[in-house]
Amino acid sequence: MPTSVERRHVTKQQFVYQTLRDAILRCELQPGERLNIGTLAKRLGVSIVPIREALRLLESEGFVVNVAHVGATIAPISRQSIAEIYTILEGLETVSTRVAAQLAQPEHFSELEVLITGMDDALEHGRADQWSELNTRFHLAIGRLSAMPMLEQMLHRALAEWARVSRHLFKDVVLDRANAAQREHRELVARMKAGDLPGVEQIVRTHNQGALAAYTEYLETTQPR
Repeated sequence: MPTSVERRHVTKQQFVYQTLRDAILRCELQPGERLNIGTLAKRLGVSIVPIREALRLLESEGFVVNVAHVGATIAPISRQSIAEIYTILEGLETVSTRVAAQLAQPEHFSELEVLITGMDDALEHGRADQWSELNTRFHLAIGRLSAMPMLEQMLHRALAEWARVSRHLFKDVVLDRANAAQREHRELVARMKAGDLPGVEQIVRTHNQGALAAYTEYLETTQPR
């Protein structure tokens, strides 16, 4: 995590917010870790005021929680939170992908296919982090095509939380699930091209429910209840 204000074109509060958010998503700050405001201020070279402001923003996004007698803490990850993420993603993507299929032009499909090819390459070389990053870009690209800024914002937040979860719990299993995900990505783009809206919605449900089932099964075999 950076140790001083390096982004001079943003305010101190924006710098602190983005620095802490990036550290949370990369799991440099672990779920359940306590945040000491004084220590953070010293490390980032700012006063405690922008630290408090940034923590309030992060709390509003669900990345930070205030625990009684403890203070600001990185939000924990549970089986329930993982199920919540995928339930939200399924709902958001059912809407965004259906609308995107109706609005997309040929060049948009080309963009999605380039991302799928990039994910194939990452998968072939065992680069889980790169595959996850491109996977997020793929889903956000579809959300952007829906031309619904509020939905896109919610999708961005849900996918950011998933990135944190996958890095914390599922880094070793992401590539196993990725093979099925790639088949579903290709099928999704094909059905979008064909204007098959019922088929689009079915693939979105299959994609999210399949991922949830795979990760839940992994948790049940590796994590204590």
